[in-house]
Amino acid sequence: MIQRTGANVLVGLAIFTGVFNSSPAPAQGEDTSVITVEGLAAAVQPIVEPVPVTGTLTPPRQALLSAEVEGLVSGIYVDVGHRVKKDQPLLELDPELNQIARDAALAAVERSREALADSRRRLDEAQRLVGDKHIAESTVKSLASEVRIRDAELRAAQIEARRQEALLERHRIMAPFSGAVSRREAELGEWVQPGVALFELVSAERLRADFQVPQRFYSRIDPGTPLDVRFDAGGERGHTDRIYRAKVQYKVPLSTSGARTFLLRTELPRTENAGGETPELIPGMSVSATLLLGTQRRSIAIPRDAVLRYPDGRITVWLAEKFSAWGKPATVREQQVTTGLSFEGLIEIRSGLEAGQIVITRGNESLREGQTVILRKAP
Repeated sequence: MIQRTGANVLVGLAIFTGVFNSSPAPAQGEDTSVITVEGLAAAVQPIVEPVPVTGTLTPPRQALLSAEVEGLVSGIYVDVGHRVKKDQPLLELDPELNQIARDAALAAVERSREALADSRRRLDEAQRLVGDKHIAESTVKSLASEVRIRDAELRAAQIEARRQEALLERHRIMAPFSGAVSRREAELGEWVQPGVALFELVSAERLRADFQVPQRFYSRIDPGTPLDVRFDAGGERGHTDRIYRAKVQYKVPLSTSGARTFLLRTELPRTENAGGETPELIPGMSVSATLLLGTQRRSIAIPRDAVLRYPDGRITVWLAEKFSAWGKPATVREQQVTTGLSFEGLIEIRSGLEAGQIVITRGNESLREGQTVILRKAP
């Protein structure tokens, strides 16, 4: 039973093999694989030279705050890391001594005002008597001079009162702008002197990026020069993979003697830009960017994906021939080219390619010479 079964299996395999081998084989040189590829027409456009630079984020405002008068610290309202608004109080000095001086100055103002009123009254009486020859004219002139002196004394007392009032107001340190407290050098009970830094306040709004750029690029940079910025502070949100378009704010016409570079200051984007919000940034962070400098020339540029590089140094692209329309069959051939600058996902072709030729941009890794493909237009 087992032998007959084995024989039947062998007969069946022989019959199946014969049937399979009886199918006609493809003719020699016939290509039965038609794949779909993407391509586009090579075009002439302005060539841009990318220049990588690194820099540091800097705040638009950074201030060391100190007291304008000396005194004893009686109140501290913020600490390191606190965010404050403009004109928010940060620290207060004990105002008692200056309040006493202010009250004394106000009392001096009242005394001078009464003395001036008395001098004016006596001058009015003397002026009525001088016409009747009851008083000497020199006495009247003396009283008039006394009135002017009293008036000057009153103005001086009022000025002193305003000064004391101003000193009293300066017993508080107020935030000159909105920002974050990055340093605090005061404590309750300390006696502080004018000019000694007690707080450091930093504004994190509209941060700037300062780059040191080689001096040979100075003349080629202007406010319209584009700048692609990448932040080194992406974290879990992946902001390091995003590119943000910034603009040149100004360039400093001074080169450092050692590095032969100049300062390029750029203004960073504030909200949505090139694929999402900017990440949370703080002054002092590192930032990298690519300057896209114009070369004053135009040439053919194609996507980088269209270019194939070989270990022997050859650089080629695949071209579509007998092209009639997108979505229709076409044949392909490989063409050796010479490349130039790379920028914004494109690469310059200096020779080997003419404008208008159809270049394969996707699906070109496994093509063969003369192969038939279905050609779709690349996005």
